[in-house]
Amino acid sequence: MFPLTEENKLVAHLLLSSGTCPRCIFRFCGVDFHAPYKLPYKELLSDLQKFLKSGKDESVLEVPNPPPKKIRLQELEDGVDNLIRNGEGNISYIEDGSIASKNSNFSVCNVCLGILQEFCEKEFIMKVCQKVEASGFEFNNLVFSVSFPPQLSVREHAAWLLVKQEMGKQSLSLGRTDIVQLKEAYKWITHPLFSEELGVPIDGKSLFEVSVVFAHPETVEDCHFLGTICPDCFKPAKNKQSVFTRMAVMKALNKITEEDFRKQFPCPPDSPKTVCTVLEIECAHGAVFVAGRYNKYSRNLPQTPWIIDGERKLESSVEELISDHLLTVFKAERRPFAIELVNPHRIHFTSQEIKELQQKINKSSDKIQVRDLQLVTREAIGHMKEGEEEKTKTYSALIWTNRPIQKKDTEFLNDIKDLKIDQKTPLRVLHRRPLAVRTRVIHSMEAHYLDEHHFRLYLKTQAGTYIKEFVHGDFGRTKPNIGSLMNVTADILELDVEMLRAAICKPRVPLRTNHTCALPTSTFCKRNFLLYKAPPSPKKGL
Repeated sequence: MFPLTEENKLVAHLLLSSGTCPRCIFRFCGVDFHAPYKLPYKELLSDLQKFLKSGKDESVLEVPNPPPKKIRLQELEDGVDNLIRNGEGNISYIEDGSIASKNSNFSVCNVCLGILQEFCEKEFIMKVCQKVEASGFEFNNLVFSVSFPPQLSVREHAAWLLVKQEMGKQSLSLGRTDIVQLKEAYKWITHPLFSEELGVPIDGKSLFEVSVVFAHPETVEDCHFLGTICPDCFKPAKNKQSVFTRMAVMKALNKITEEDFRKQFPCPPDSPKTVCTVLEIECAHGAVFVAGRYNKYSRNLPQTPWIIDGERKLESSVEELISDHLLTVFKAERRPFAIELVNPHRIHFTSQEIKELQQKINKSSDKIQVRDLQLVTREAIGHMKEGEEEKTKTYSALIWTNRPIQKKDTEFLNDIKDLKIDQKTPLRVLHRRPLAVRTRVIHSMEAHYLDEHHFRLYLKTQAGTYIKEFVHGDFGRTKPNIGSLMNVTADILELDVEMLRAAICKPRVPLRTNHTCALPTSTFCKRNFLLYKAPPSPKKGL
C-alpha cells in the first residue's frame, strides 16, 4: 500500500518538482513506518509517479478547503510546466504524463545528496559487506554507524522552510520534529540488508563497529553563508580538517532566523552538481581485557618499557614480555599499558588455547611467570580497582647512608606509624605519568641494622607508594623521606616485594567470563598492569 495520502499530494508535487527523491518526500510527509523506505528506488519512483498522476484533477479537490487547494495545485503544475519549457529543473514529463527524472533514475536528490538513493541500495551494502569480510575480524553482531556531510542539515532546513510555508497557506503546520530524520530512514533501510548479507544481527551494544563516512565537495559552498552570519559557531579545532562540522552547522541553524536564512540560501535548495562520495569504510573492535597473575624475578626488569627521549634504557619490561604474545594471538593493532588489547581481530579462544598461550609466555623468559590468564570484561576492570586505596604492600629495602650510623640511629623508625607523605611524580616515571602530588601512607617500618653504612628496612605501605623516592627523597620531591628523617643522604640498593594484600576481598568481582571469582582473598591486582600478581617467594625480587 502506497504510504502517501491525498493530503500529501501538494507537498509531494512541490518537493519532486524541486529535485527531491521519493524517500526524502516520505520523510517530509511524516511517513514513520519502515516498509515503504525499503522498496527499491526505481519501484518507489514509479509508484510516486503513478500516485501524483492519479486523480490529480479530481481527488485532490475533494479534501477540505477545496478552492484554495485547487488554486495552489494549479499554480504548482503551472510552475512545473514553466520549468520544463525553459529547460530547467530535475524532472520532465514522459509520454504517459507521469513525472520522471530528466537525466536518470538517480538524478541527485537536492536534500539527501544521494544518501537515500544509491547508497542504501543492495549493491552498495554488498560492497560494504565485502570490505567487512575482508577485514579479518571475528564478530557475532555489529553496530553500524554513518557520518553524513554537514550541509545535509542546511539543505534539509531549506526544504523544511519551503514545505512549512506552503502548508501554512493551507492552515497546516509542520514542525522540525514532524520530519523523519535522515539517519533513522537510512537505518530502517540498511540494517536488514546488513543482517541478511553478513548473517549476524545489528546490535547497538556490539563491540564490533562498521562505520561509513560520506563526504561532498560542495560542503564549504553550501555552509559558507553560516560562517559569515554566525562566526562564533565555527572555530578551528586541532583534530578537524574543516570548521564546518555537523555540530557547528546545527548550532548556527538554531541561531539564524528564518528570514535571514531565506535571504542567504535558496528554498528549495538547488540541485547539487555531484553525488556524495564514500570517504572511508572502517571496521573496528572494542578493546578486550586480559587478566592473570604474574611474578617478576629480576630487579633489572621494569614494569613498562623504559624509553626516555626516544632512547631505550633497558632491554625489556614486564609489559612487553607478556603483551607481545597477546598481541600476536589476538591480532590486535596496539595496546596501552594494562593489557587492554585495542581493535583485536580475534576474540574467541578456548580454555585450552588460553592455557597454551600462558605456557608460551612463561617459556619465553625466566624473568617472569604468568598464571591464571583469562579474559575479563570492562566492568570487571572497574571492580578490580575498587578499594585500591585500602590495598597494602610490604617491602624489604637495603639502604645505604653517606655517613656512618649506629643501631640507635635507626631504632626510632620502628615507632613511626601511619606516616603521611607527599610525593610529586618521580623524575624516573615523569615521561609516562602526569605531574601531580599524591599523598600516601607509610603504615609501619622496622629497621634491621647491618653495619655503619647499611641497614635493611621493612615497610608496610599504602599501594601506590614510590618506595625508592621515599628512601632518597628524589631531590626533595617526596617529603618527608628516610634521608630527611635520619638527617643523612640515603639511597636504596635493593628492593623486594615481600607481600601484597588487599584489605577487603570483593568476591562478587566477575574475574572470569563465567562471572565466578577465581582468585583467593589474599591476592591483589597490580594497579597499573591489570594482571593479577601473587605474592612471590621472599627475596625473589621486585
